[in-house]
Amino acid sequence: MPIFQQPYGVTGSGQPVTLYTLSNESGVSVEIMNYGGIIRAIHTPDRAGKTTDIALGFDSLEPYLGRHPFFGALVGRFANRIGQARFALDGAEIQLARNNGINHLHGGVDGFDRKIWQSEPFQKDDTCGLRLAHTSWDGEENYPGTLNVQVVYTLTGNALAIEYSATTDKATVLNLTNHCYFNLAGGGDILGHQIQLHADFFTPIDSTLITTGEIRGVDGSPLDLRRPTPISAAIDADDAQIGFGGGYDHNFVVRGTPGALRPAARVSEPTTGRVLEVETTQPGVQFYSGNMLPDALPGKDDQIYRKRAGFCLETQHYPDSPNKPQFPSPVLRPGERYSQTTVFWFGTE
Repeated sequence: MPIFQQPYGVTGSGQPVTLYTLSNESGVSVEIMNYGGIIRAIHTPDRAGKTTDIALGFDSLEPYLGRHPFFGALVGRFANRIGQARFALDGAEIQLARNNGINHLHGGVDGFDRKIWQSEPFQKDDTCGLRLAHTSWDGEENYPGTLNVQVVYTLTGNALAIEYSATTDKATVLNLTNHCYFNLAGGGDILGHQIQLHADFFTPIDSTLITTGEIRGVDGSPLDLRRPTPISAAIDADDAQIGFGGGYDHNFVVRGTPGALRPAARVSEPTTGRVLEVETTQPGVQFYSGNMLPDALPGKDDQIYRKRAGFCLETQHYPDSPNKPQFPSPVLRPGERYSQTTVFWFGTE
C-alpha cells in the first residue's frame, strides 16, 4: 500500500512537520513524524479483527512541542539516566544538563526527541518505511563529537523494525532508543496485561533511579518476570527496588549475546487477545510501567491518561553505563559504526 504523508503543523521556530503513515495488508499501520522521529500511532487488529490504536500520544502537534512524557519519541544522545549528569571520557570530565533532579535524562533539555529529522519514505515489494537522518554537532547538549545518525523504520507484515546507525568524528557516548508507550487494550490501564521478559538478571537502582553497578539475579524477587505474569501481580510489592521505581522502572539484562537479534519481551492483553513481542540486538531493555505519567493528562481520541496508562520497553545500553566500566561500553569512537536493531511484532492469541 502507498505511504501517505501530510503536513502536521510547524514548530515554534517555523519548521514544517510532516506525518507519515506506513500500512500494509496485515491490518497494521504506523504513523511517524519527522519531528523527534515520534511514533504518533500504531493501529493493530485484535482477535476479532477490530483495529485500535495501541500507542499513547496526542491528537495534534502542539502538545508534542511542549514537555511531555517522551511519547513515541526517538531519544538520544543518551537514553535513560546518567548519574550526577556527568561522566569522564579519555581523561576529560563531561558535565551535562541536570534535567531529572540531579541526573541527566534522555539526552538533555533539547535532545533528539525535539529535533526535525531529515526524512525519506521508501517502498519495495511488501515493505514500506521511513529513513530519518540527523546531524548532532560537537558540543550539542555538551556531548563531544559531531554525530551523524540514521534511523530507519520498516514495516513488513505485522513487524515494525527500527534500525539505528551512527558515526562520530570524536569519542563520545551513545545510547539510542524509542520511547513508545503501549496499551494493547487501547485504553484504561495496563495492570491486566501479562508480561514476560527474557532476562535472568537486572541492574538494581538507588533512590534517584541510578543503577548501583550491581548485576543481580531476578530469582525470588518481584522482578522475576521470566514467565507470563500480570503486571499488577507485584507492581506495588513491599520491595526496595519496586519502591524506588514506584513500580517497574528497571533495566533488564536481555538473555543471549548482545549484537545478535534475540527475544527480549512478550506482552499480551487477555480481553483483546493482542500480543506484542520485542526482539533486539541491545544488551538491555527498560521495562517502565508508566508510574510517573501525570494524572488526568489529555491524550488522543478524548482519552484521559493516568498513572500506568501505558508501558514502555526501551531497548538500550544499561543506564549510567558511561560511569560503570563493568557494564557494556556505550563509547563510540571515530572509525567505528554504532549499529543496532529492535523489532516489534504485533499479533493476537
